[in-house]
Amino acid sequence: MIREKQVVTREHERAFELFGTSVRILAGGEPAEGAPPAEVAIAAAEAVLRACQLDLSRFDPDSELSRLNADPAPSRVTSRLMSGAVSAAVHAAERSGGLVDPTLISALESAGYAESLRDAEPAPLRDALRAAPARRPAAPSHGAMWRTVSATGREVRRPPGVRLDLGGSAKGFAADRASASLAGQGTFAVDAGGDLVLGGASGTLRSVTVAHPLDTRPALHFQLAAGAVATSGIGTRIWRTGSGFAHHLLDPSSGRPAWTGVIQATAVAATGVEAETLAKTALLLGPERGLRVLQPEGGALVLDDGRVVLAGPLRARAVEAA
Repeated sequence: MIREKQVVTREHERAFELFGTSVRILAGGEPAEGAPPAEVAIAAAEAVLRACQLDLSRFDPDSELSRLNADPAPSRVTSRLMSGAVSAAVHAAERSGGLVDPTLISALESAGYAESLRDAEPAPLRDALRAAPARRPAAPSHGAMWRTVSATGREVRRPPGVRLDLGGSAKGFAADRASASLAGQGTFAVDAGGDLVLGGASGTLRSVTVAHPLDTRPALHFQLAAGAVATSGIGTRIWRTGSGFAHHLLDPSSGRPAWTGVIQATAVAATGVEAETLAKTALLLGPERGLRVLQPEGGALVLDDGRVVLAGPLRARAVEAA
């Protein structure tokens, strides 16, 4: 989980549960001319997030995503929210070389993630790591069904039977959409349970803290004025099975949980979708290749043994903030 704190300006704040996690919206400072007051902007951002939860959840049979998945037709006219979220998921698949694959919903269900795990206690991560198979990088699926998915205007196309799990890309997409409602504020932040988008005209630095998945101490902390931070890990969505343990981050080449030697990845990027994509890609690639993915904008990996390895510009930021 990412925790952030405004270091100078007093802000208005709203916190609530959404996406199976804790969400916070903050805004304050002097708004730009014509921008709404912070309280109004926060309410608008919350409405955007709630619309994303309502329409993009695969666990709600009445959601627009569930209706899309159940439609046997090869194309469907959707809301602009849905088509935008599908476009974001396809972008994530392209950007990751097929590792962040939105068409693995059947494999997720087979692994034991057919229903929301929001209220379930995660299995002990240390026990899971001891029982896990040999570590190896994930690889894209040979079938690459995500390449058959497209969104143009309000139309979403995919072959009959191809269902979508928008997953983390939807959370980054939602954080980006909500932040657009806050763009005129002096300072703002959207913290969607690990997907953080922040900015504002004042350029005020924030202190960002990323929790460690194996320890009570933070994995790292650093300062950032604007941009996005996302953390992807296996510690919060992990469960026991009849043959061991499973989690929600799959190796597309096998359809089974990926055990790569990385248990958590944090990425810094310009947008929530990009940060979410980079973080998940880095975790799935394993330590060496994952660090290369994070190098341009900065990031961090937590390895199986608990070590934290920093990449790119985040190395300097983390040292300065320590």
